[in-house]
Amino acid sequence: MSTHLHSDLQRLQRQLLYLAGEVEQNFRKAMVSLAERKQDLALSVIEADRAIDQREVELEEDCLKVLALHHPVANDLRFVTSCLKINNDLERIGDLAVNISKRAAVLTTSPPLPIPPALARMADEASRMLRESLDAFVRNDADLARRVCKDDDVIDGLHAEINRMVIKQMEAHPAEVEPYVLLLGISKSIERMADHATNIAEDVVYIVEGAIIRHGRGIRPLPPKTPIR
Repeated sequence: MSTHLHSDLQRLQRQLLYLAGEVEQNFRKAMVSLAERKQDLALSVIEADRAIDQREVELEEDCLKVLALHHPVANDLRFVTSCLKINNDLERIGDLAVNISKRAAVLTTSPPLPIPPALARMADEASRMLRESLDAFVRNDADLARRVCKDDDVIDGLHAEINRMVIKQMEAHPAEVEPYVLLLGISKSIERMADHATNIAEDVVYIVEGAIIRHGRGIRPLPPKTPIR
């Protein structure tokens, strides 16, 4: 690897981690705005997303420049292409934080609604998955990345639990349907955040091992292809 390529790859990693830090911070603020009914905090998350969008575009442009200038191969090529994908996943998590904040801002205008404990746990688990997927990225740790992928089942279970609870509450309190619909939307946004953290973890496995494990590949054997007649 040339010195210039090595330097550019390190710069891409720094940019990606900086973007990840901003995204994580926005997600935390979004959940605090929900729990503490802080509309101004929710609105600040929405405003801060502009900077995240800008950084996402700049990082994508820098990845493309590296591809054009250095023509990386093997591990280096996997790293750059994965940076492009992780960059997109982080931007989408930023959008999900905005979605949560918009719903939290609306909820501050209605009577206080108890936040299901499962929702707070779900947010904590999704945040942990994101942190660990990024730790795996920095450390080239495919084992940790695979554990993150498995943890997505926990999020799915909590999301299903919240759905059942909210539906029961809406049936018992028809006048409060709208706030509960907002809670359902927040739960779905957190579930999608965990999906993006899983995507990042899958990309880490690809960087380290060259294995594509999306859709269960690398976890269970694929059925044999039917020959074309």
